[in-house]
This record gives sequence, structure tokens and C-alpha cells, in this order.
Amino acid sequence: MRPPTIRDVAERAGVSKSLVSLVLRGSQQVRPEKRDAVLRAVRELDYRPNSAARSLSEQRTRTIGVLLHDLRNPWYVDLLDGLNSLLHTAGLRTVLADARLNRRTGQDPAGPFLDLGVDGLVVVGTLPDPAALAPAAARIPVVVAGAREEAPPGVDLVAGDDTHGARLVTEHLVGLGHRRIAHIAGYGAVGELRRRSFEATMRAHGLAEGALVEPSDMTEEGGYRATVRLLGRPGRPTAVLAVNDIAAVGALSAAAELGLRVPHDLSVTGYDNTAVARLRHLWLTTVDHAGHEVGRRAARCLLDRFERPGGEGRTHLAAPALEIRGTTAPPPGAPLTS
Repeated sequence: MRPPTIRDVAERAGVSKSLVSLVLRGSQQVRPEKRDAVLRAVRELDYRPNSAARSLSEQRTRTIGVLLHDLRNPWYVDLLDGLNSLLHTAGLRTVLADARLNRRTGQDPAGPFLDLGVDGLVVVGTLPDPAALAPAAARIPVVVAGAREEAPPGVDLVAGDDTHGARLVTEHLVGLGHRRIAHIAGYGAVGELRRRSFEATMRAHGLAEGALVEPSDMTEEGGYRATVRLLGRPGRPTAVLAVNDIAAVGALSAAAELGLRVPHDLSVTGYDNTAVARLRHLWLTTVDHAGHEVGRRAARCLLDRFERPGGEGRTHLAAPALEIRGTTAPPPGAPLTS
């Protein structure tokens, strides 16, 4: 049997095809009894709108491209949850792509999405060359979420306040009495902002000589190797501040292998407050980087661009918060300070 059409729905409900279209678009200009009749007919006939035909008539696909920098980072899961929840409510679908695959093949990062005819693009995380988004931004609304690199003109940027977050967690460790604190640093603008804030906070407390920085690639293995190097030095640190939660997990593994108890012998903190940090057997002190809120704000920026296209790009920073859990404590023999 052929699938039901909008004409069949109209005949079953006793209304016109145009009224059925209004109901399916969620219009509030339809009387309740007519809307109920149409929706009842849709259910009885198991009618499914023709998305392709609808896209042609509206000249929109109602699809948003999401270009993700790194599928391995669990913080992006929270961000995508916030992003998708608002876009779904607005009747939009998302198509996800891994930016690393485009880089390996030398493709324009936004090119495949433009070929699909998406209505907008959200770039999640740091791209090696943000300027490559300029051609896409000239054609569709583009929002960058979770990165701090300078965006092309007309592109909105939504992220957490990395400077404030790194200051919060450094202040926490100093307040516990730690004087030799190591930072497992990351890369890109986000890594740079967190490192600079850590160093500035240590200087503000007269602890510049006790501020150690060890680079990493922001992975668990990178955090592990950086911690092994740090703990192998004379005058090892009593606390480690990792650039993200995944690197902090590597730091915890290194401490365990070297026979150090966390937090009795070594305090460890992360950043991002991912689901990993909330696992009971880790219970990691970390910075809540407002991933869900960053995602919702990115969606709101995109929706605003649909209603009011053009204009300068804007930067929105979500406020972080410190989550104190079980991996931080005063160093052995150190008194608490205010």
C-alpha cells in the first residue's frame, strides 16, 4: 500500500491541506478542535511528513552541522547534551562529524556540511586554523563552542571562563597549605589561559618559585607521563593541577604506581567536572566548566542568528565553579591557611 499523504490526512480530519500544514508546523493560529482532529488523523494513518519536500518548500533543511574537535573528551558530551536539547526543542536536527578526519584528508572542515545544505554550523572545540571557518560563516550562521581562539568575523564564541576557573582551583590548593604545586598544562588558547592563570595566582601568593609547569597532550597517557616526570624530580610537588579531568586520571595512576596515597601524600585536581570526575572510586576535585550551559548558550546564539542575521561576532563566557571532592587535602604537616 502507498504511504499516506497530507491529502489523506486532510480528508480524514475534514480540513484543508493548508490547515494540516499549519498544524504540522506548530502554528498557534489553529483552533484546538481542528488541531486535535488533524493530530488524530496523523496517528490513525501513521502519517510521516516528507522532509525532503518540506525542505524544498521552505528552502531550509532544518539541520545543524556539528563539527567536533575530539570525540575522546567527555566534557564535550555535556556540551552536546546542552546544545541538542535546545535545538531539538526548536525543531532542528544535528549531524555530527569528526574534525580530525577532515584534517587527515586535507578537506575544508566545513565543506561537507555546506554540501549537505545545513542551516547552521556549531564547531565544538579547538580547530588548528579557525580562519578556515570564514567561507562557511559568509554563507550560514556559525558558532564556536568550547574554544578560546579568535573566531572569524561574524562568528559567535561560547566558552567557559578559563582564567577564573584556574584561579579557583589554584586558590583552593594554596588555601590547603600547598606551596609546591605542579600544573600539567595543555595546548591551544584554552591550555594557555589556564596555565597563565595558575602562574599568576601563584605569583600573587608569593609562590612563583613553587609553581611547576609540565606540558602534556591533554590525554590520560599524557597526564600519566607528565606526573611521572614531576614526581621524579628533587623536591617533588605536593599537589598536581591537571589541565582537564582525563589528564588528572593519568596523574592518579602515576601516583598509585609510585606508592603515593591521594590525597594524603599528593593532592590531585582536574578541570571540566566530567562524568569521569564524578565516579565514586575517583571522586575527583575539579572545576565545573559549565559544559551543559555552554552548549545551551551556543544553541541560543545560533537561533538568534537565524532571527537576526549579520552583525559582529560576540563572545559569551559561562561562569565556572569549584567542585571539592576526595582528591585534595592539606600536605603532610602543613597548617591550614586562610
